[in-house]
Parts: sequence; C-alpha cells; structure tokens
Amino acid sequence: MSKTVPVGVSARHIHLTQEHVEALFGPGYQLTEFKPLSQPGQFAANEQVAVIGTKGKFDKVRILGPVRPASQLEVSRTDAFSLGVKAPVRESGHIEGTPGITIKGPAGEVELETGVIVAARHIHFHTSEAEAWGIADKQLLKVRLGGERGLVLENVIARVSDNFKLDMHIDTDEANAAGANNGDTAEIVD
Repeated sequence: MSKTVPVGVSARHIHLTQEHVEALFGPGYQLTEFKPLSQPGQFAANEQVAVIGTKGKFDKVRILGPVRPASQLEVSRTDAFSLGVKAPVRESGHIEGTPGITIKGPAGEVELETGVIVAARHIHFHTSEAEAWGIADKQLLKVRLGGERGLVLENVIARVSDNFKLDMHIDTDEANAAGANNGDTAEIVD
C-alpha cells in the first residue's frame, strides 16, 4: 500500500503569546485571520512583525494563530545565517536553550530570550491514519519527494493526534533542494 502525504512548505513565521501580541500591537489586541492553514483551527494572521538579529532582519514576518503558551520564531537554516542566529533544529514548542531575537511591531518591541528554531521536518497524522499505516507518535520516518530534483528525507518526525490532518511540513531550504511546492505529494518509504 502506497503511503502518500501532501506536502506543505513552511516559510519563516512566528507564533506569539497573547502578552507579546499586546506588547507589539497594543493592549487587548486580537489576531485576525488572513487565511486558514492545513491544520484544523490554525491560521495565518493578517498581522506581521519585523524580526531583528545580530547580522540582519526580516520585515513582514507572518504571525500564525491562534496565540500560543510560548513565543517562537521558525526559520530556515539560510534565514538563521542571515539573521546571525545559531538556531538549532527542534520540534515546535521545544525552545529550551535556543537563542532569542528582537521582535518589532507597530506598538512596541519584544526581546525574546529564547525561541528561535529551525523546525524539524515532520508529518501531521490524524490518529486513525497513523493506526492504519502502523505509525507511532514521534516515530522517525524516511520520506521520498519525487520530481526533477527528487530526494529522500530522513528523520521525519511523525506527529499523531486526533486534532491533526495529514500533512508533511518542510521548510523552504528543504523544498528548494527538492524542487518541491505546496500541494505536491511525498511517499513514506520507511
């Protein structure tokens, strides 16, 4: 049985706490939805911020909602070099011991002490899909991206939950290396 999954390419983005949203946009401010994302209840917000590192900065970094318990900037390895930040590869939410960054919004700035990561490549599985395919939460998978520049990615983390919809997330560096785009498909090979 072929185990194909849709591919989603994650550009640099940021997740913020409500406290940081208010520090950047003003007291009581609430994020507004620009468009829904592949995972239920998740959205790209209309709001954007600047992120400033020791070497460079990026303006117009999209905020993803809803708000989170901890603020976190997800960048590609190339983005990290451009910012001058030594961001480790981590699963989302695992920010202990990571570098910080300055975030600038229209109403203020926030200095993150930690929270800059290169997101580990992963596949979201609904529990029923994972069970049908014999895949366990946190299992490391090998996945083939086809096409003219096709390649095999190792150490793709399975993330299993009743709240997830099947979707593989890779960053822009990985997508560019493989010539992959949003909506392409990949095959789990091991």
